[in-house]
Amino acid sequence: MQLSFVATARRVSRSIRFQRIVFGIGFWLCLNASSAVFAEGGKPNILLIYADDLGYGETGVQGCKDIPTPNIDSIALNGVRCTQGYVAATYCSPSRAGLLTGKYPTRFGHEFNAITRRHGLSLSEKTLADRLRSEGYATGAIGKWHLGNLPKYRPTQRGFDEFFGTLGNTPFYHPTNFIDTKVSDSITPIEDPEFYTTEKYAERALDWLERNRTKPWFLYLPFNAQHAPLQAPQKYLDRFPDIANEKRRMFAAMMAGMDDAIGQVLEKIRSIQQEENTLVFFIADNGGPTQATTSRNDPLRGFKMTTFEGGPRVPFFVQWKGHLPAGKTYEFPVMNLDVLPTCMAALGAPVASSESIDGVDLVPFLRGDDSNRPHNTMYWRFGEQWAVRHGDWKLVVSRGGSGSPELYNLAEDVGERNNLSSNEPARVSELQKLFDLWNAQQAEPTEKDEPAKPNAKKAKANKAA
Repeated sequence: MQLSFVATARRVSRSIRFQRIVFGIGFWLCLNASSAVFAEGGKPNILLIYADDLGYGETGVQGCKDIPTPNIDSIALNGVRCTQGYVAATYCSPSRAGLLTGKYPTRFGHEFNAITRRHGLSLSEKTLADRLRSEGYATGAIGKWHLGNLPKYRPTQRGFDEFFGTLGNTPFYHPTNFIDTKVSDSITPIEDPEFYTTEKYAERALDWLERNRTKPWFLYLPFNAQHAPLQAPQKYLDRFPDIANEKRRMFAAMMAGMDDAIGQVLEKIRSIQQEENTLVFFIADNGGPTQATTSRNDPLRGFKMTTFEGGPRVPFFVQWKGHLPAGKTYEFPVMNLDVLPTCMAALGAPVASSESIDGVDLVPFLRGDDSNRPHNTMYWRFGEQWAVRHGDWKLVVSRGGSGSPELYNLAEDVGERNNLSSNEPARVSELQKLFDLWNAQQAEPTEKDEPAKPNAKKAKANKAA
């Protein structure tokens, strides 16, 4: 009887140890296969990378020859490169307002950067972060905000759980208006002389991803690269000994730093086995300011703060493995306003038509299910500068131009060199009416600014961009 009891106890003990081992293995597998859980629930992770003042021709897949960008390029090579990617505004704050709301920023008065001085992104507008957090997402913003300095306009009041970055434009060393909400909601000076924003944004992104790996997440990563001032650590400058122009060499070093940072983030997502369930966007906030930073918008005319193609046309790459084709080039126009409805549709919570979102869900178009154009008509207004694109025809009044409406066929003349307005008066009238109708629906600027007027004599003001 005694022996039987001992044998039974030993069997129970072995069974308990076995159960513990199985439980431990199961727990580890669950932790490291969280993306599979999310996939079954229909909630992809979302990584939204926004570069600053990049320029249309400044990545390898866009034709840049002197600055390698393998990590940025990988997003296009593993996904879709949109050759006609646009933003809804030609410089910083309005572009971001459009991105996070899915609406033309002029609809709610967000036309100029000046709005961030006393106001910010309209409190009546729901952001992508607001929407995703209500769907159970962890939401983080790391980088340049530029949508309002006052506390009620800051990221943690606009749908983000956490913010690490600057409220507006900043140097890369000793960044100003810096907030780390893990420490405080208040602005905190950065005293560390080795603190370089691009690197620190990547470092914080890796930490944030690790902490939020067990739930669906949305990481908004708006780098302040490539915005002036041009600053970079020596280790990146050392990669470009053959670039003689010192300004261009510094620009290249900054690009190398941002590309490395993006590579670290992408590798982290792979290491936690969530790459297959992560929708990735890489977009620039506007065209490059050319003379100010050496940024190139080739083959486009114009630059940041103009309504020629070099202002609103930008690098625009989308990756979603298993859902979108790899290495595809998409030729129809798309816009940053499309990010919000694309993300919401991807998780099965499409935006209601009653909300009057200007963007569209891009997945059916990029996948090839819908052969139509996502947008037949696109609009821009920036003070006295404006443009409307209908099909391949564009009517534009821009700084550096004649001051009168100019007509271009972008399918034949992407560089906007051959003004056809005198040859096509009926088409000019048609596009003018389209713009006038849209313009009448836009709000007056909440805060007015004094951007350069659309006059050819003002073109040299490029340096101020």
